[in-house]
Amino acid sequence: MSTTQTDRLREMLEPLTSAAGLELEEVAVTPAGKRRMLRVVVDSDEGVQLDVVAELSREFSAALDTSDVMGGAPYVLEVSSPGTDRPLTEPRHFVRNTGRLIKVQLAEGGELVARITGVDDEGLDLEVPGVKGRKPTARRLAFAEIAKARVEVEFNRKAPADTPDLDDDADGDTDPAADNAESTEEA
Repeated sequence: MSTTQTDRLREMLEPLTSAAGLELEEVAVTPAGKRRMLRVVVDSDEGVQLDVVAELSREFSAALDTSDVMGGAPYVLEVSSPGTDRPLTEPRHFVRNTGRLIKVQLAEGGELVARITGVDDEGLDLEVPGVKGRKPTARRLAFAEIAKARVEVEFNRKAPADTPDLDDDADGDTDPAADNAESTEEA
């Protein structure tokens, strides 16, 4: 069984990511002119702080410098957290977005826009907004029924008076577009 470069990179970077209390979401190497771009995406249930991403980027860079996994050609290392446009593919992605509005393409066809109210091992509990003044309705959706899902960015969401604002992040930033922390280094 051959090991791909991405597998070797994951094997090298996973322990550093775990030690920082984060999860390694994605590793991708793509051509970028005469160089290559090594993109590493990390995440956690509490979100990712820019300082943590910068420190992790330095640790990744040091580990890559002592390894031959990237070969001798120049590359750019980019370490970031997932942006709001990231597809929701794992149950943990839905858990992290509980309270947020999502757009779901159903496996059977059709589309659904709803707010995640709960997540378990089998699927999602959703609140489907009411239409034309009607009250929202509850809906259960199994993971197997989901073809694609993404967070819908809300700029003017009003939080109910009796619940905390679910768009607030651990970093105190209420702008979901700012959730994508990023650090880039050249090697």
